[in-house]
Amino acid sequence: MGRHVAADFPELDRLVDDACAAIGRDIEALNVPRLMGVVLGGGYGRGEGGAWAPSVDGRPSSAGCRLSNDLDFFAIADETAPEAETISAIGVALEPVAKKWTEKLRVDVDFSVKTRWRLKHDEERIMVQELLRGYFDVAGEKGERLFAGIELRSAESIPWMEAARLMMNRGMGLLLAKCKIESAESKSDGELVEFFNRNINKCILGAGDARLVARREYAWRAVDRAKAIGDALYDTALEWKFRPGGEPACDWEKARATWLAALEEISSGHGGGRTLRSAARWFVRRRTVGELRTLGLDPVVRILEAVARHVRERSRPEASLMRDWEVFN
Repeated sequence: MGRHVAADFPELDRLVDDACAAIGRDIEALNVPRLMGVVLGGGYGRGEGGAWAPSVDGRPSSAGCRLSNDLDFFAIADETAPEAETISAIGVALEPVAKKWTEKLRVDVDFSVKTRWRLKHDEERIMVQELLRGYFDVAGEKGERLFAGIELRSAESIPWMEAARLMMNRGMGLLLAKCKIESAESKSDGELVEFFNRNINKCILGAGDARLVARREYAWRAVDRAKAIGDALYDTALEWKFRPGGEPACDWEKARATWLAALEEISSGHGGGRTLRSAARWFVRRRTVGELRTLGLDPVVRILEAVARHVRERSRPEASLMRDWEVFN
């Protein structure tokens, strides 16, 4: 495993190193107010990034290999201004950098803007804990300063709500894959097929990871999660994540069945709990009380219930559900 790429392709590790250095220079030249620093997170930040590689004699070849996942950068802001204002201003300032490098690298370059307060507030979340354990400094302050005061948590302590969040996101991805492939004029469009296959595999991995969270058996490294799951389908999906290409781990119906089985397991004994605070959060963010049947449930659980209904019915999510998901994702 390399610095950025799970497969043994040192040329891609160098590509990411060089890109990060150049992106860092671009960011520094902007002198963005209230921006403390930027790090590369996600798969490439923790050495689990994917690589497209042509097959030669049945084995992946480094000749012609390229990056396959998004580059997920985290822009860390201070708290000298209201959070929403800070996030918006920094996001707008970094848009030209994201666009430039998306075109250069042929993968999406994304900047997620977070205040240090938000990271501390969300430190129980998988996203934050994985970031603490695997990042690459790009611009501004180093990670040890950016993340000072944010505690490392054990994998066993991840709250059940993170399993629900995984299921919500992977279930929505499953629905979007079906909708896009069914409405496409050409079922052989390369980008469409890649989107479909990627979401099938994410569904399999997300369902397995959610099971581990619910069992308190989650692990920070993907290969360790695969061992804990002990499932051939998960292994195949993970291999596709690291070296995508060809057919996905399974078809849509198999992914659907896997997701529904995981939902049944993680939901056993968990109702999500109803609180006035959750009801208030929904009203403040959506300006409506929503379905009375789910009033007071955490927004993630409310959306997960709606996603589950559509997965069971194989139906297209309505625009209001898409908006709910975008707001609370």
